[in-house]
Amino acid sequence: MVREILIWPDPILKQKAKPVVKVDDKVRALIKDMFETMYAAEGVGLAAPQVGILQRIIVLDTRPQQPESKPLAMINPEFVALEGETTYTEGCLSIPGEAEDVDRAAVATVRYLDEDGQEQTLRCDGLLAIAVQHETDHLDGTVFVDHVSTLKREFIRKRMKKLKASKEQGAPASA
Repeated sequence: MVREILIWPDPILKQKAKPVVKVDDKVRALIKDMFETMYAAEGVGLAAPQVGILQRIIVLDTRPQQPESKPLAMINPEFVALEGETTYTEGCLSIPGEAEDVDRAAVATVRYLDEDGQEQTLRCDGLLAIAVQHETDHLDGTVFVDHVSTLKREFIRKRMKKLKASKEQGAPASA
């Protein structure tokens, strides 16, 4: 089921997600919905808070830019190591039509539970490293515009409020 993606500055996106206590069929169903939602929106990552669920779950699929990668669901992800530095122009499904340069670690090693509740550790680089950091930020109530200047953030906030208002009225949004 494709779920509605919250548009920033929705207050849910500022909240910290809670750890998943038990990986069960309910969690797997949410992961399935999150993948469907992410693909429908043509994204490479999605965090549960973006669909209004305050649980520490992210889904990622960077195959469009990294054909060797595979779709991943990460439950309760934690960084083991962050190495190097890189700048990447990021966008976000909760901030449609916007993109800004964000400084991130170039390589991220993350420990997480998979869909079977098994602990995994993965070393990520390239877009996957960026995406896992971006989506994990969502779990802590941070969006990518929190990494840009206050002025840029306020311009983007105004555009998102306008977009949200036009969606609520059922009218097409104008840029």
